[in-house]
Amino acid sequence: MWAICKKELRQFFGSLTGYLSLLLFLLLNGLFLFVFPDTGVFEFGYADMSRFFDISPWILLMLVPAITMRSFSDEMRSGTWEVLRTRPIGLSPLIAGKFVAAMAVVLAAVLPTLLYVYTISRLSAGGIDLGGIAGSYIGLLLLASSFAAVGTYCSALTPNALAAFLMSAFACFALFSAFGSLSTLTSLPAGVGYYVELLGIEAHYRSVSRGVIDSRDIVYFLSLTFLFLFLTARKLSRP
Repeated sequence: MWAICKKELRQFFGSLTGYLSLLLFLLLNGLFLFVFPDTGVFEFGYADMSRFFDISPWILLMLVPAITMRSFSDEMRSGTWEVLRTRPIGLSPLIAGKFVAAMAVVLAAVLPTLLYVYTISRLSAGGIDLGGIAGSYIGLLLLASSFAAVGTYCSALTPNALAAFLMSAFACFALFSAFGSLSTLTSLPAGVGYYVELLGIEAHYRSVSRGVIDSRDIVYFLSLTFLFLFLTARKLSRP
């Protein structure tokens, strides 16, 4: 597994595109958090990280599919997938290696944002809720793990990396926001909208991003992640 993980990391950081993707993630978050008037902390008159955790999922909707789109697509396009299948390595370690590599890249993108926490804590006169922020970071990583699993699955569906990116971005968007939109339909019976909303990622992410770690939200994210990794294994196990 670790050999596959290292290979994926070398491939991602072996080109300028990988570094530009991380730089773009940090730049966009920084602009939304400190520069743009409608979302910046200076516009609201108080310093906290809530705007960052509101904006980051939408940027991850693009970043994570860009990270995972070549996971299996390139292997299929170049013909190395058939070689990998003959190696003495199980399918599960192979998928796990690619998934862990994707999460390592996400972590590399998220860690520098701790500088935002430091900056905002210096701007705040009364201090900030570090415990709540820590919980929100956990929620962001759980969200990214779900997106990475979806992206890995989409990459296994086609040898075209661009098609994998588009499918992954659309699937992540649908899972994140579609159920929340459906829950507001007036044609739904009373009380059903609440359960429809719980099927989507956004409701669980909002819960965790408040700094409240609920076991139901963690189970949801882990179940969604393992579901798409399982679907990836099923797809790749077919002859």
